[in-house]
Amino acid sequence: MAMKVEVVSTETIKPSSPTPSHLRNFKLCLLDQLAPPLCVPIILFYSAPDNKAVPNSASVTGNLKTSLSQALSLFYPLGGRMKGNAAIDCNDEGALYLEAKAHFELSKVLSNPDINQLLQFLPFSPHRVAPNIEEQVIVGVQVNFFDCGGIGIGICISHKIADGASVSAFLTTWSEIALNGIDREAILITPFLKASELFQPKDVNFQMSHEFNSREKLSTKMFRFDSESLARLRARFGSATPTRVEAVTALIWKSALEVARKRPEWNEKYPPSSAATHVVNIRSRMRPQPLPENALGNLWQTTVAPLMDANKAVELQDFAGTLRKSIRAIDGEYLSVLQGERGLAKAYESLTAARKLAESSAGKIKLYGFSSWAGFPYYEVDFGLGKPAWVCTTGFPIGNMVFFMGTRCGHGIEAWITLPEHDMIEFERNDELLQFVSPSP
Repeated sequence: MAMKVEVVSTETIKPSSPTPSHLRNFKLCLLDQLAPPLCVPIILFYSAPDNKAVPNSASVTGNLKTSLSQALSLFYPLGGRMKGNAAIDCNDEGALYLEAKAHFELSKVLSNPDINQLLQFLPFSPHRVAPNIEEQVIVGVQVNFFDCGGIGIGICISHKIADGASVSAFLTTWSEIALNGIDREAILITPFLKASELFQPKDVNFQMSHEFNSREKLSTKMFRFDSESLARLRARFGSATPTRVEAVTALIWKSALEVARKRPEWNEKYPPSSAATHVVNIRSRMRPQPLPENALGNLWQTTVAPLMDANKAVELQDFAGTLRKSIRAIDGEYLSVLQGERGLAKAYESLTAARKLAESSAGKIKLYGFSSWAGFPYYEVDFGLGKPAWVCTTGFPIGNMVFFMGTRCGHGIEAWITLPEHDMIEFERNDELLQFVSPSP
């Protein structure tokens, strides 16, 4: 039987208080201007409480809508509409809010998550490119009520103003209001809204494109690495001591490249070279003063780690080493240039590095893209429903792309991996990978 989700109501939630006139024109920062015109998706699933009655949907909905309205007043750009690729008109037109009935039990989702099925818990497709961006909502929410009493809250926020850290900050504030009310304002996370002063907007016509597009049929699957398997994996690197994200990136990159080398079109004598891109959160890297994690905007840069000498046996340490070197290059000096007169050129250089690498090697290079949200506190988001049973993203349907999420225990990583379908079949059989993949709980 198909798992059907039925939308039962649609409305607009406006900010609880009007945005002052002097704040109505919110400038995008340079990095926002270069962000893709898509949405950042995330879904939080909450199990029904064991010792209480099934939550009353009207009560839950009322609290969520009231607290969302109040959170939008604090994050006032999110309640407005885009003005081209330069600014947001903070006109308080509000967020889209859907309520839906999931005519099955939450356990069916948790036991066998499927990316295509997960999309129905979102208010709209996060991958659509809006033809008239000025008419589109910046925030969309869909609250899904399961037959068992479980609840799934799906959120899409425009990538033109938010990254993973921004979404986390907004959800933290919204849930804090839902749990404790707006009166405890002193402890609420209010956004840092001055990114445009640090990375001043330019006359930008360039739109970020992705370098991992594939015409092949794609397959997306989730691989879980628990804290114990991550400890074993990191021990493989000896004294190099990579972070858990670096270690898992190296393992997946190496495993995927080994699959690519088995393709008949690759000459075994000259196997493909490779490169990995990784998204780097720059908030803590700013100098002399780091930015808070609640800074709103696309405060990240893409780094490119090339691994060009593929004619020799390449070990895990080699993948991790070139990755770490590239990430460390996003330092205070780099960010200082990004903030200066050459900021646009520096940002453009970052976005086109993978393309130039591919062109210089006559296309004989396998590119893999990585982005990690594993460090963001999504599992602390409590709307009065308890902590989430599971938090996931749906990523983007782009070949050779990997998204990392944290786990409920706080120390594991879930990797959502998209590969060409025939590559995925081989990837799932990789012996070295399977040594560290954990069974689903």
